Amino acid sequence: MSRKHRKHDADVEQTPVEEAVPTVAPDRSGVDYPRRRTHVEKPEQPAAGYRASKRSSKGGKRLRQSVKADRVKAGVSEKAETAGKALGTGLRYAGIALGALVGLVLVFMLVATGINSAARFLAKRQAVAANSPEAVQERAQDNLLVIGTDGTSGADFLAIRLDEVNGQIFGIAIPDGAFMEVPGQGFERIGDSYKAGPAVSMAAISNYLGVPFGKHVVVTKQTYQDALTNQSLAGLMDAVVSSDLDAAGKAKVKAFMDGVKTAQVALVPLPVKPINLADQTYFEPQRDQVADLLLSWWGVRLSADDGVIRVIVYNGSGSPGTAGEAAQVLIKAGMRVVDTKNADRFDYKETLIVVQDGDLAKGESVKKVLGVGKIVNQPSEQDVANIIIIVGQDWKPSKG
Repeated sequence: MSRKHRKHDADVEQTPVEEAVPTVAPDRSGVDYPRRRTHVEKPEQPAAGYRASKRSSKGGKRLRQSVKADRVKAGVSEKAETAGKALGTGLRYAGIALGALVGLVLVFMLVATGINSAARFLAKRQAVAANSPEAVQERAQDNLLVIGTDGTSGADFLAIRLDEVNGQIFGIAIPDGAFMEVPGQGFERIGDSYKAGPAVSMAAISNYLGVPFGKHVVVTKQTYQDALTNQSLAGLMDAVVSSDLDAAGKAKVKAFMDGVKTAQVALVPLPVKPINLADQTYFEPQRDQVADLLLSWWGVRLSADDGVIRVIVYNGSGSPGTAGEAAQVLIKAGMRVVDTKNADRFDYKETLIVVQDGDLAKGESVKKVLGVGKIVNQPSEQDVANIIIIVGQDWKPSKG
């Protein structure tokens, strides 16, 4: 291609299209063609100004606040409903739990009450069994009352327990001037009880201590004092003046006493409080301290609930000494005589056993011991004695 032609081409390429191809408007005369709307008129906008913008701002703000308030109310309502359901569920479960707890407490109380009632019943049964005449006689075999007297006035006593199982001897020394209830004689010096015989002294001491004594030995006052001073009963049986033990019994007691070492012997004075009346000195036993000794050495409890039947004996037969004799029989059977005195009259044909605490079984026990008697249930608020006995003419003391 020649230089001339190349230049021509270049000139053509550089020419703009609009200029190279002229636009020819078509001839639309006489033809009604719809025209394209190239401009859409917008609605007239309100004039923007301070008041218009303020009204628009307040309305939008109220709208937004209203929407927000509705949303908050809805949220609060939903939370309240959820909390209400949770609270209702919690209360329901709490009610169930509380009901179960109350039920368990009631069951526990019923069980505990039943156990306590059963325990009291069993304890009462055991106490009654432990104080039956048979049990009392069994325990009495280990006990011995040593009486120290010169045959003049009064006597001292040493209530001892011979514990052969453990090789020990325990004893409580009771002075002549100790005041006690003496069957048939009332409250008086225990030493004076010996005037009526050793059986009365044994009954008085058994009654006071709650410990049964069925056998005794009598020694001189010097022998008695030596035993207390030396804290030993070795050789005591060689100095016995009189006794209700047979030969075999004496030999057995002597062998045991002589074989017990001093370290295994405890002889203590009865805890008393001296009382001076005119020119006489009496001794009031201190029951609390005595109770400690009895519990430690004999396992005996001095209380109203120890299972021992407590009685008051009245003489209604007219025969002197009847109340005291009946009291001795009752004491030997393990009962405690609180008092003995005369009845309001002496013509009672039949013995009356008046039950004061409502326990008729105790009345039956008394009747079994005496062998006679009419049981009368007469409840009383007094707690001194369980039973009042009016000995009638139908009761006779055993000659044995």
